[in-house]
Amino acid sequence: MNVVITNRQRAKKIDARLLKEIVAGLFAELKIEEAEIGINLVGAREMALVNETFLQHEGSTDVITFDHRDSKSKIQNPKSEIYGELFICIDDAMVQAREFGTSWQAEITRYIVHGVLHLLGYDDLKPHLRREMKRQENRLMRRIADKFTLAQIAMRPKISA
Repeated sequence: MNVVITNRQRAKKIDARLLKEIVAGLFAELKIEEAEIGINLVGAREMALVNETFLQHEGSTDVITFDHRDSKSKIQNPKSEIYGELFICIDDAMVQAREFGTSWQAEITRYIVHGVLHLLGYDDLKPHLRREMKRQENRLMRRIADKFTLAQIAMRPKISA
Protein backbone atom coordinates (compact mmCIF):
# COMPACT_ATOMS: atom_id res chain seq x y z
CA MET A 1 0.00 0.00 0.00
CA ASN A 2 1.25 3.41 -0.90
CA VAL A 3 -0.76 6.35 0.43
CA VAL A 4 0.65 9.83 -0.13
CA ILE A 5 -1.10 12.76 1.52
CA THR A 6 -0.21 16.24 0.32
CA ASN A 7 -1.53 19.18 2.32
CA ARG A 8 -1.62 22.32 0.17
CA GLN A 9 -4.16 24.32 2.14
CA ARG A 10 -3.85 26.54 5.18
CA ALA A 11 -7.37 26.65 6.61
CA LYS A 12 -6.81 23.71 9.00
CA LYS A 13 -3.83 21.89 10.47
CA ILE A 14 -4.24 18.20 9.67
CA ASP A 15 -2.69 15.08 11.18
CA ALA A 16 -1.63 13.34 7.96
CA ARG A 17 -0.38 10.29 9.87
CA LEU A 18 -3.83 9.68 11.38
CA LEU A 19 -5.43 10.28 7.98
CA LYS A 20 -3.15 7.56 6.54
CA GLU A 21 -4.23 5.20 9.33
CA ILE A 22 -7.88 5.90 8.50
CA VAL A 23 -7.21 5.17 4.81
CA ALA A 24 -5.46 1.91 5.77
CA GLY A 25 -8.48 0.99 7.92
CA LEU A 26 -10.79 1.76 5.00
CA PHE A 27 -8.71 -0.41 2.67
CA ALA A 28 -8.79 -3.27 5.19
CA GLU A 29 -12.57 -2.96 5.50
CA LEU A 30 -12.91 -3.05 1.70
CA LYS A 31 -10.35 -5.89 1.35
CA ILE A 32 -8.23 -3.79 -1.00
CA GLU A 33 -5.01 -5.73 -1.45
CA GLU A 34 -2.99 -3.31 -3.58
CA ALA A 35 -3.32 0.45 -3.60
CA GLU A 36 -1.43 3.46 -4.76
CA ILE A 37 -3.33 6.60 -3.95
CA GLY A 38 -2.52 10.27 -3.67
CA ILE A 39 -4.73 12.45 -1.51
CA ASN A 40 -4.37 16.18 -2.12
CA LEU A 41 -5.86 18.44 0.53
CA VAL A 42 -6.46 21.78 -1.15
CA GLY A 43 -8.23 25.11 -0.73
CA ALA A 44 -11.19 26.36 -2.76
CA ARG A 45 -9.06 28.30 -5.26
CA GLU A 46 -6.94 25.28 -6.21
CA MET A 47 -10.00 22.99 -6.29
CA ALA A 48 -11.78 25.38 -8.66
CA LEU A 49 -8.73 25.34 -10.94
CA VAL A 50 -8.62 21.50 -10.96
CA ASN A 51 -12.39 21.34 -11.53
CA GLU A 52 -12.28 23.79 -14.44
CA THR A 53 -9.10 22.38 -16.01
CA PHE A 54 -9.97 18.69 -15.95
CA LEU A 55 -13.78 18.53 -15.73
CA GLN A 56 -14.76 21.82 -17.37
CA HIS A 57 -16.97 22.62 -14.36
CA GLU A 58 -16.98 26.08 -12.85
CA GLY A 59 -16.08 26.67 -9.21
CA SER A 60 -14.92 24.58 -6.31
CA THR A 61 -16.34 21.22 -5.25
CA ASP A 62 -15.84 18.88 -2.30
CA VAL A 63 -13.97 15.97 -3.90
CA ILE A 64 -12.64 15.04 -7.32
CA THR A 65 -11.45 11.51 -8.10
CA PHE A 66 -8.99 10.55 -10.82
CA ASP A 67 -8.63 6.86 -11.66
CA HIS A 68 -5.10 6.35 -12.99
CA ARG A 69 -5.49 2.69 -13.87
CA ASP A 70 -4.74 1.96 -17.48
CA SER A 71 -7.97 1.03 -19.25
CA LYS A 72 -6.09 -1.94 -20.78
CA SER A 73 -4.96 -3.06 -17.33
CA LYS A 74 -4.76 -6.79 -16.78
CA ILE A 75 -5.90 -6.52 -13.15
CA GLN A 76 -7.65 -9.77 -12.32
CA ASN A 77 -9.90 -8.32 -9.63
CA PRO A 78 -10.42 -4.56 -9.98
CA LYS A 79 -12.23 -4.54 -6.63
CA SER A 80 -8.99 -5.46 -4.83
CA GLU A 81 -6.63 -2.95 -6.47
CA ILE A 82 -6.80 0.79 -6.86
CA TYR A 83 -4.51 3.34 -8.43
CA GLY A 84 -5.75 6.89 -8.28
CA GLU A 85 -5.75 10.36 -6.89
CA LEU A 86 -8.21 12.39 -4.83
CA PHE A 87 -8.47 16.14 -4.51
CA ILE A 88 -10.30 17.15 -1.34
CA CYS A 89 -11.32 20.72 -0.65
CA ILE A 90 -11.01 21.63 3.03
CA ASP A 91 -12.91 24.90 2.54
CA ASP A 92 -15.89 23.02 1.09
CA ALA A 93 -15.67 20.48 3.94
CA MET A 94 -16.01 23.29 6.50
CA VAL A 95 -19.05 24.76 4.70
CA GLN A 96 -20.76 21.39 4.28
CA ALA A 97 -20.05 20.41 7.89
CA ARG A 98 -22.02 23.46 9.05
CA GLU A 99 -24.77 22.69 6.54
CA PHE A 100 -25.10 19.02 7.57
CA GLY A 101 -24.43 19.46 11.30
CA THR A 102 -21.27 17.40 11.33
CA SER A 103 -17.54 18.13 11.69
CA TRP A 104 -15.16 19.10 8.92
CA GLN A 105 -13.05 16.10 9.92
CA ALA A 106 -16.00 13.76 9.29
CA GLU A 107 -16.62 15.48 5.96
CA ILE A 108 -12.98 14.95 4.87
CA THR A 109 -13.24 11.29 5.85
CA ARG A 110 -16.51 10.96 3.93
CA TYR A 111 -14.86 12.49 0.84
CA ILE A 112 -12.04 9.94 1.07
CA VAL A 113 -14.57 7.10 1.35
CA HIS A 114 -16.56 8.54 -1.56
CA GLY A 115 -13.47 8.87 -3.75
CA VAL A 116 -12.26 5.35 -2.98
CA LEU A 117 -15.70 3.97 -3.82
CA HIS A 118 -15.47 5.72 -7.19
CA LEU A 119 -12.05 4.11 -7.72
CA LEU A 120 -13.72 0.75 -7.04
CA GLY A 121 -16.27 1.39 -9.76
CA TYR A 122 -19.20 2.85 -7.82
CA ASP A 123 -21.14 5.53 -9.67
CA ASP A 124 -23.50 8.23 -8.45
CA LEU A 125 -24.86 9.64 -11.71
CA LYS A 126 -28.18 7.76 -11.67
CA PRO A 127 -30.53 7.76 -8.65
CA HIS A 128 -30.46 3.98 -8.01
CA LEU A 129 -26.65 3.90 -8.30
CA ARG A 130 -26.36 6.97 -6.05
CA ARG A 131 -28.51 5.27 -3.39
CA GLU A 132 -26.31 2.14 -3.44
CA MET A 133 -23.14 4.22 -3.25
CA LYS A 134 -24.56 6.31 -0.37
CA ARG A 135 -25.49 3.11 1.52
CA GLN A 136 -21.92 1.85 1.18
CA GLU A 137 -20.52 5.26 2.11
CA ASN A 138 -22.66 5.42 5.28
CA ARG A 139 -21.76 1.84 6.26
CA LEU A 140 -18.05 2.55 5.85
CA MET A 141 -18.30 5.83 7.74
CA ARG A 142 -19.89 4.01 10.69
CA ARG A 143 -17.10 1.41 10.67
CA ILE A 144 -14.39 4.08 10.51
CA ALA A 145 -16.03 6.14 13.28
CA ASP A 146 -16.06 3.01 15.48
CA LYS A 147 -12.28 2.58 15.05
CA PHE A 148 -11.02 6.17 14.94
CA THR A 149 -11.67 9.46 16.69
CA LEU A 150 -12.20 11.66 13.65
CA ALA A 151 -11.87 14.88 15.66
CA GLN A 152 -8.18 14.04 16.10
CA ILE A 153 -7.59 14.68 12.39
CA ALA A 154 -7.32 18.32 13.49
CA MET A 155 -3.83 18.80 14.84
CA ARG A 156 -3.75 20.66 18.10
CA PRO A 157 -1.37 23.61 18.31
CA LYS A 158 1.83 22.77 20.14
CA ILE A 159 2.19 24.43 23.51
CA SER A 160 5.63 25.85 24.06
CA ALA A 161 7.18 25.94 27.51
